[in-house]
Amino acid sequence: MAEYIQVAKRALAQLRGHGGLRGAVWQLLRVNDLKIGTLVGTDKYGNKYYEDNRYFFGRHRWVVYTEEMNGKNTFWDVDGSMVPPEWHRWLHCMTDNPPTTHPPVARKFIWDNHKFNLSGTPGQYVPYSTTRKKIQEWIPPATPSK
Repeated sequence: MAEYIQVAKRALAQLRGHGGLRGAVWQLLRVNDLKIGTLVGTDKYGNKYYEDNRYFFGRHRWVVYTEEMNGKNTFWDVDGSMVPPEWHRWLHCMTDNPPTTHPPVARKFIWDNHKFNLSGTPGQYVPYSTTRKKIQEWIPPATPSK
């Protein structure tokens, strides 16, 4: 009986890490995964970064996205471009030191305000074409008015 109580206590502790039963269910619905790990840090947008070395390499670091970024509700629409560059390095194991303990060196071409991918939205990038059209649209001749 004592073993069942210990298992129940561990399960409750894991649920507390996700915001209780309701938070765990939402996390499961949102990203189809429920992981337990230590909180390494939070970026300026509110994304939380976790690590657990018991998972195999490549799956031992993950991010829990914030529900709002740049004024857009992103509860269901999560995107990898929502991770700032300094945390991207840590997530993809380019460095072992998170930006909370070792802040990145200021570089000339690093944006201060990171924005996520705008493809498929009105704010997307559309290049300007410099080639002539092969087919010209027909413009009807003007009729003289009497």
